[in-house]
Amino acid sequence: MPQTASATADTENANRYLQQLCKHWSHKAQAKFSPEAGEIAFESGNTLSMVAHTNHLELQVHVPDEADLKRFQEVVDAHLKRFAFREDLQIIWS
Repeated sequence: MPQTASATADTENANRYLQQLCKHWSHKAQAKFSPEAGEIAFESGNTLSMVAHTNHLELQVHVPDEADLKRFQEVVDAHLKRFAFREDLQIIWS
């Protein structure tokens, strides 16, 4: 059964991280993005949508199989935190 989860991460660098993540995954997934919004669609059916705001990054993940949700969230977290190594980025999932 498909599942969705949303998150926010407080940061002044939202547009930078959005673009880095889209560029990083563009070699293994379909990525389209601007400085304000981006979407990455993987062959597995998993997708990540992002919107950069002035003081936070909004994230939404979709997975076709609910068993993949937690793992995909962890992968997104790990990549974002790697790009944000200069700050203590907290990603709050709901």
